[in-house]
Amino acid sequence: MTAAAQPTPASSLTDKEREAIARMPYEQARDELIKAVQALETGGLDLDQSMRQWELGEALAKRAQGLLDEVRAKLDAAQAEQRANEATAGTQDNLS
Repeated sequence: MTAAAQPTPASSLTDKEREAIARMPYEQARDELIKAVQALETGGLDLDQSMRQWELGEALAKRAQGLLDEVRAKLDAAQAEQRANEATAGTQDNLS
């Protein structure tokens, strides 16, 4: 294994896996998170496998939440801009 593919200390996920998660679109992260949760709920995993699924789930949940937070920020900005435009509609302020 190369140094980049080695798990980080206290983590079973490789840098390559973390980078792949960081590039995932929301839907893929959500779907992979569901699979990780199902694997944990089904049981039958040894401790190492369970910890790996848990860490994978945590990373996927963080990615999905980060994407949702980005969308929320964009929506909030668009709504604030819309409110500002409505406040100046029909006034001289919107003519410049």
